[in-house]
Amino acid sequence: MASASPVTFDDVREAAARLKGIAHRTPVLTSRTLDSLVGAEVFIKCENFQRIGAFKIRGAYNAAAQLSAEQLAKGLAAYSSGNHAQATALAARELGTSAVILMPEDAPRSKMEATAGYGAEIVTYDRYTQDRTALGEALAEDRGLALIPPYDHPHVIAGQGTAALELLEDTGELDALLVPVGGGGLIAGSATAAKALHPGIRMIGVEPEAGDDTKRSLESGERITIPVPRTIADGQAIATPGEITFAVNQRLVDAVTLVSDEEIVRAMRFAFERLKIVLEPSGATGLAALMSGRVDNLPRRIGVIASGGNIDTERFTQLISG
Repeated sequence: MASASPVTFDDVREAAARLKGIAHRTPVLTSRTLDSLVGAEVFIKCENFQRIGAFKIRGAYNAAAQLSAEQLAKGLAAYSSGNHAQATALAARELGTSAVILMPEDAPRSKMEATAGYGAEIVTYDRYTQDRTALGEALAEDRGLALIPPYDHPHVIAGQGTAALELLEDTGELDALLVPVGGGGLIAGSATAAKALHPGIRMIGVEPEAGDDTKRSLESGERITIPVPRTIADGQAIATPGEITFAVNQRLVDAVTLVSDEEIVRAMRFAFERLKIVLEPSGATGLAALMSGRVDNLPRRIGVIASGGNIDTERFTQLISG
């Protein structure tokens, strides 16, 4: 596979067709209050309203649906802190097979319960002392399962790109698109779609300050590994970018900006009080970057992907009341 184009716009369009009737076409939210606050016209792609509460079903299903009947019959495996876990479990159920999911011991309980609720078997590990990729690959090999990685796979990336494809179909041309970055699959897929439709669009990734592996990697020109981040944005607590995602993002991402946990909480609170939506910390980082003035040379029309809303009541209340 040529590193220059592991994922194409055609791959994203084919994923969109595959996902019809499976993934929701989520709404795009606008707010005059937000526009006035930041000084731009903002369009929020609400993936918190997606099935499983986050964008991950797009990539997980797109990848699983392309497996052979023999592979599917043996079952799926995945490793994830929560949203990809739920997405793979749901994809397995939709495709009539089973799933075994490797999850960190300290994953949010609500995400563990939801994953189990979709029928998956859960195996836990310590994210701070164990390598989840190695464990996940060993688990899949030992049990003969098809591994669906959370981001570093062309079919997963293409599926995630359908979120940006839908957004741009609904809004028309945008000057910039803000996308949360964990392993880089969402922004890689989004950039593939967005740059194909509008080559001049600025693709801006957003990471928590503690988890700046993609920003560092893009600046250095090679993948950098950092200690496992400790941040409220658990979906972005990644130590190094994916190999495939990094190759895509090196070509297509214009900048990566950082937000603090405090700025994320402020965005979550604003989204709840003024926009009337619930966002998990990782889902609020794009909005946080916009509200905190982290975008240089602010353009006129900006898209923001609110990537998910999976957070339990107790944790949500604790964060926004703090």
